[in-house]
Amino acid sequence: MALTQRLEFRQSQSLVMTPQLMQAIKLLQLSNLDLSAFVEEELERNPLLERASDGPEPPVAGEPSPERGEYAGGEEQGPAYGDESGSEPSEMAGGSAGDSFEPGQEDWMNRDLGSRTEIEQTLDTPLDNVFSEEPAEAAARTAQDAAPTAYTEWGGGASNDDSYNLEAFVAAEVTLGSHLAEQLAVAFTGPAQRMIGQYLIDLVDEAGYLPPDLGQAAERLGASPAEVEAVLAVLQKFDPPGVCARNLSECLAIQLRELNRYDPAMQALVEHLDLLAKRDIASLRKLCGVDDEDITDMIGEIRRLDPKPGLKFGSSRTQTMVPDVYVRPGPDGGWHVELNSDTLPRVLVNQVYYTELSKNIRKDGDKSYFTDCLQNATWLVRALDQRARTILKVATEIVRQQDGFFTHGVAHLRPLNLKAVADAIQMHESTVSRVTANKYMATNRGSFELKYFFTASIASADGGEAHSAEAVRHHIRQLIDAEDPAMILSDDTIVERLRATGIDIARRTVAKYREAMRIPSSVQRRRDKQSMLGNALSAPAASSDRSRDTQPA
Repeated sequence: MALTQRLEFRQSQSLVMTPQLMQAIKLLQLSNLDLSAFVEEELERNPLLERASDGPEPPVAGEPSPERGEYAGGEEQGPAYGDESGSEPSEMAGGSAGDSFEPGQEDWMNRDLGSRTEIEQTLDTPLDNVFSEEPAEAAARTAQDAAPTAYTEWGGGASNDDSYNLEAFVAAEVTLGSHLAEQLAVAFTGPAQRMIGQYLIDLVDEAGYLPPDLGQAAERLGASPAEVEAVLAVLQKFDPPGVCARNLSECLAIQLRELNRYDPAMQALVEHLDLLAKRDIASLRKLCGVDDEDITDMIGEIRRLDPKPGLKFGSSRTQTMVPDVYVRPGPDGGWHVELNSDTLPRVLVNQVYYTELSKNIRKDGDKSYFTDCLQNATWLVRALDQRARTILKVATEIVRQQDGFFTHGVAHLRPLNLKAVADAIQMHESTVSRVTANKYMATNRGSFELKYFFTASIASADGGEAHSAEAVRHHIRQLIDAEDPAMILSDDTIVERLRATGIDIARRTVAKYREAMRIPSSVQRRRDKQSMLGNALSAPAASSDRSRDTQPA
């Protein structure tokens, strides 16, 4: 085999991911908030980009009004704020035409008032009594007593123009940390104790709980565990009751001590909350050493306590979900799909500004910079338009595929995957996956994420059309909600009833769906419903006993 050198020409095709293409793909999966933040950054970075809502700025005195993007041409320009001579209109001079001085009104300023004695005789009082202060002091007092003429003089950072915002005067929401810090400043005087207390307050979560293990806190602060426990004991007496607890039992115990109800029986109940969650009333009654009536009253007291006392105070602001697509019933019986225009940033390319700059730029570096800005701005406008079209196309196909859901409800939700939608709109599955990420649809049955409509299929027992997994979950919940307290449905019984309706499903799948919907087992549901039934039966008996006691002898 001979080894030789030679030159060959080969032609091949490959997909090159340019930075702009990668950015366009990234825009597809951004939510409306992330997209708005991205556009704001581009507006600050690119001088050739501008918002579509931005109008022409007021013209500067002595200069012609600039032409900008699509706002150029056709519009009348308003009057200039001043002319070259520096004169101002009468409305801006501080008064109207009717308030101007007449020539005779200024003669008194040039009149000779005479000597001091003549002035005192005219005023009928000494001058010291009239002008008792020095001119500088009098001017300062006058300025101090004068009423503010603008909003800025009242404080608060407001202004007397159209940007005056009342929200600037709204008090900040009191958080749990600040509320505890105020009490800490009063409870401790020593700097070491305040430092330990502030460190523990910083560890409190939104619900008002501390981590279970505080040993690491003592090591970091260089304090003994006894000192940390002493400060913690004081913090647990702060408002709201139950704050700074390390677990639920400790939180409830703190609140019961505050109410003077933490006796040995209640202590045993608080220490065995797992039995209370299982509705094992018989075991709790033995551990507490009380009868049925007392254990019922004790459980009622536990239910009236607050398991998360920290949630009463302000926390991080929750962002409201804003839908990207609206689905409304059409006049012809179909569905009208439209994009939410509020979530679509509108930007324009200022071609006129670029043309003016191109005439005056001489440096090659500046020319290349503005050329790149023009290309990036043009690409962004096209990418945003393509993103909106793609979202609308995918949403329209989802509505077409899930017409039964919008008409009849979740029980008629069909099995749907990404490939079915991608094939229908002639796009790739990855594109559909990115479009449906972090996007929401507002319908007549509520707001749903676009991924909600993509569900797995469950085979039919009679060989018919497959069922959607979400529809099967809904059917399971309906069966459990309608069950008789005396005849609780087990998972096997649910499987049999589903197969009777044509749904072929395994028992482990029913258990998985039930746990995903946070529905307890049949044993736990039996205890819960029997307890609720017993409370409902005991309430009328107790009320009748009270009515008999109140009858006159």
